[in-house]
Order: sequence, then C-alpha cells, then structure tokens
Amino acid sequence: QVQLVESGGGLVQAGESLRLSCAASRRIFSLYAMGWYRQAPGKQREFVASITSSGTINVADSVKGRFTISRENGKNTVYLQMNKLKPEDTAVYYCKMSTSIPTWGQGTQVTVSS
Repeated sequence: QVQLVESGGGLVQAGESLRLSCAASRRIFSLYAMGWYRQAPGKQREFVASITSSGTINVADSVKGRFTISRENGKNTVYLQMNKLKPEDTAVYYCKMSTSIPTWGQGTQVTVSS
C-alpha cells in the first residue's frame, strides 16, 4: 500500500508564491497519474491539476497561468508551484495517485491573506 505525504503549505499574502510537494512511499509512483485537488471550508473538493505518467498535464481554468504541476519520478514526488496566489486559493490541498482505488494524502493547508 502506498502512502502520500504533502508538505509546503502555509500562510502567505496575496500575490506571493508557494510550492507544494507530495511524496509517495513506493516507487510505483512513476506508473500512475498524479493530481492535486483542494477543498475550501464549506465547499466540495475540486480538481486543480494533474499529470500523467508520461507527462501530459491538465490544469483547472481557475488556476491556469498561475499554477504549474510537475513530477520527479526519481524522487517519487509531484509538485504544485503556485504563483500569484489569491485569497480564493485558500483551501486544504490534497494530492491523489490514480491507482485502481485512488490514494489520497492527508492534505496541507494553504491560507492566502488579502
């Protein structure tokens, strides 16, 4: 069973940047698509970005041009570079591995103050 651990969240001001990391506990990481999702208080979890095992990227319109997803298979890690952060980006960010039964991390809090 693989485990995912997110890190890199925190409190920043609007316009600043953060980079989130999600590390997988097993090398099978390279075989699967990875994704980032977020959930704000009182809202449903929503898709942010994904990257397939071959590097195909999909990004939500709400973050396009500001957020970038990448992966480093040698480190079993996927990243989410978040630039020009806005208060509406405040949420708990989760990574997901698209295994047969999707695997989720525990989440990392991102808070953007205005």
